[in-house]
Amino acid sequence: MSPRDNADSASAQISSDHLLAIERFLDSRWMEKGLSKNTLESYGRDLRYFAIWLQSTDLALLTVQREDILAYLAHRFEQGIAGRSTARALSSIRSFYHFLLREGQISKDPTLRVDNPKLGRKLPDTLSEDEVEALLQAPDVLTSMGFRDRAMLELLYATGLRVSELVSLQLRNLNLRQGVLRVIGKGDKERLVPLGEEAIDWVSGFIEQHRMTLMRRGGPSDVLFPSNRGRIMTRQAFWYLIKRHAAEAGIAKPLSPHSLRHAFATHLLNHGADLRVVQLLLGHTDLSTTQIYTHVAKHRMQALHAAHHPRG
Repeated sequence: MSPRDNADSASAQISSDHLLAIERFLDSRWMEKGLSKNTLESYGRDLRYFAIWLQSTDLALLTVQREDILAYLAHRFEQGIAGRSTARALSSIRSFYHFLLREGQISKDPTLRVDNPKLGRKLPDTLSEDEVEALLQAPDVLTSMGFRDRAMLELLYATGLRVSELVSLQLRNLNLRQGVLRVIGKGDKERLVPLGEEAIDWVSGFIEQHRMTLMRRGGPSDVLFPSNRGRIMTRQAFWYLIKRHAAEAGIAKPLSPHSLRHAFATHLLNHGADLRVVQLLLGHTDLSTTQIYTHVAKHRMQALHAAHHPRG
């Protein structure tokens, strides 16, 4: 016996004809595609909600037109249902009508020329300036490893480097006199990134006072920030350090390995930096990749306006 969607309260509101059509479709998905129980349940849930809406508007599954599906999508939008959830529901409805067309139960697919909802890009997780300050101050700089972590965090926030770029830095990439860093990014593309005074002070302090302490634990290497064993640090190891220091700083929000990179871009834009300058600093080939940060910055500026303007 094939697995079926778990019956729920919605099933009781659907006519037997509609329910039978949905179950036949789910059986075909299971037999032909071998879909998992969870996937079948998602299909079934999407189609049951669609069937309930159709019945509320005196429509039937087998006589649906393109305009009816567009009306259903508009209904979901008015209900405040997330775009990604609606996109998934539309995908289920498409598969259902493809099945009905193949089975000869309908002569025309009503989902043709129905565009997917525009989802937009997910805004990156970022940190406030106060949270960044707390994170930077978390490492114990009285130890060589703590001083190294502080220097790495300062450099990451000052330059917006990717974590992979940070851990692979070599001494020859650094020019403290000129205050610039030569970075080899994605696609072996090279860019020059300026350093701020704080980052210069912490990096130079690490090189002069602590780097050799860590290097004695391993073989000779040109890596700028060695691991505890004097070798190149992995991205995973540095990500663990970020999470540990964030916990020490009392930062509860979820972070990603790129959180300081996102904060770098967002805070620059919040303080008036030009978008194309930020694009160059981040090493983005396409400006559209950088433009997502304008939405983050805009949201923050709106929040500041609402909090502090007398008529906000």
